Amino acid sequence: MDALPLLELVDWESKSKVDGKMHACGHDTHVAMLLGAAKLLQSRKDQLKGTVKLVFQPGEEGYSGARHLLKEGALSDVDAIISLHVVSTVPTGSIASRAGPILAGAGFFTVTIRGIGAHGAQPHLSRDPILAAASAIVALQQIVSRETDPLESGVVTVGYFQGGEARNVIPESVEFGGTFRSLSREGLAYLQRRIKQIVEMQAAVYQCSAVMDIREDAPAMVNDPGLYEHGKRVGEALLGKSKVEVFPINMGSEDFSYFSEKMRAAAFAVGIKNETLKSHQPLHSPYFFVDEEPLPIGAAFHVAVAVSYLENHSTESLETH
Repeated sequence: MDALPLLELVDWESKSKVDGKMHACGHDTHVAMLLGAAKLLQSRKDQLKGTVKLVFQPGEEGYSGARHLLKEGALSDVDAIISLHVVSTVPTGSIASRAGPILAGAGFFTVTIRGIGAHGAQPHLSRDPILAAASAIVALQQIVSRETDPLESGVVTVGYFQGGEARNVIPESVEFGGTFRSLSREGLAYLQRRIKQIVEMQAAVYQCSAVMDIREDAPAMVNDPGLYEHGKRVGEALLGKSKVEVFPINMGSEDFSYFSEKMRAAAFAVGIKNETLKSHQPLHSPYFFVDEEPLPIGAAFHVAVAVSYLENHSTESLETH
């Protein structure tokens, strides 16, 4: 069960006991909902018309755990799969999703640019890696603004830059890194290729060298239209039509998307937004806080989707996540 390298800044009974690590993406709530679903399913196992598997999202935060599950054959006998993720942009107790693309594919990159260090008063003796890196970072912004169709979605973000220790010394090397995202497999591959080309070329312009670690983390999440409609009907039956929303396409990512390339899959969200409780902070924030009221709804949704699916596909199996 993944946590994130953040110092939790909300004081409450379930606050992290480990400084610098917290559940800022709701994975602990996902486990709680799935365990609740397991208890409900177990109580009526003799009534099930097929097999239900439960997956507890191992290694989702940057380790592509879903891909490893597929590689090991853990889901080789599964026909369809659903997931339920807490989100702080949807009101508490509502369910949200959409047919087709819903989340972006994502990748990450780390770059080390090496040059020749020198005293800041003698820049002509250096091969300045800071200048090369700065030029590369600026050039990377042109991929989306000048190379990507305005009607297509793409993101290239540099999230950190480390280099140098003194104001009057040009360092020998610097490091920076970031993420790239697209709603298509082709778009993701293009961004990955161009990031590598631009960084290496910009480093060469300044007589420096670049070493890159660039990799895909997850493909785009595309909901199966039929499975989405099934989940939508279940949500409406459980909660009423007013509690089932259309989720906007989001450039966030989720390794659950690996499953969508191998089987029918649909990702749903359950809302935890309650401004009175201050559970409206974004995911991956040190102020992220969960309204626990929707957790029974999530457990019931898992069960209702699985049971009703199997009633309609009695020879197949459904997985919940």
